[in-house]
Amino acid sequence: MTTPNAPPEKRNFYGRIKGKTLKPAQRRYLDEDLHALRPVGVSPEENPARIVLDPHSFFGDARPLWLEVGFGGGEHLVHQCGLNPQVGFLGCEPYINGVAMLLGKIRSAQVDNLRIYPWDVRDLFDVLPDQCLERAFLLYPDPWPKARHHRRRFVTPEYLDPLARVLQPGAIFRVATDIPDYVRQTMEEVPPAGFDCLTPTPADWQTPWDDWLSTRYEQKALREGRTPHYLTFRRNEQPAR
Repeated sequence: MTTPNAPPEKRNFYGRIKGKTLKPAQRRYLDEDLHALRPVGVSPEENPARIVLDPHSFFGDARPLWLEVGFGGGEHLVHQCGLNPQVGFLGCEPYINGVAMLLGKIRSAQVDNLRIYPWDVRDLFDVLPDQCLERAFLLYPDPWPKARHHRRRFVTPEYLDPLARVLQPGAIFRVATDIPDYVRQTMEEVPPAGFDCLTPTPADWQTPWDDWLSTRYEQKALREGRTPHYLTFRRNEQPAR
């Protein structure tokens, strides 16, 4: 399994793409399982003309589609798949170790309503039609803590504008983070991209969603004394910028 190189013209909102040496079982998951779960026509190599895809092609029907941007180890994504078997889930993650962990969880949970793109979500945005997604998740994204790197955060117009374009009016966008400054930037940047904030006050940010599953990144934050924040937005009727 090889990892593609980032196109030079794109600024990454993610950090590393590979961590510790993969275990033999994880390599086997990548070799045996990923190809069947990877959506066709998303990558620039498969679709250099960036022809817009029929979203029904991902699962062969017109089921609702939800997206998780940067699924980490995949525990939340598999959890949501089990809770919502009628929904088709799209997960994008450039960190290949996380992709391997997700594939192992899929084998254990035996869920079949998931497609995985193991690279940059902007490739998916390029080929999705307008208003085709009903929900999106951004959970514990790379914080890029240095001020000069804040422009790399996902919650900037470069990423939020295409997200808003592919979300239906009324679609829900959830953000979880343990970084207070990421909360600040999220609250500043997401509403102008075409979203109404459903959690406008700090008191609202403390309560996790009813169907929430705490992730490995959240558990690490709690161990290190950082407070999780849960923010919810709804795509409004205004056109994307």
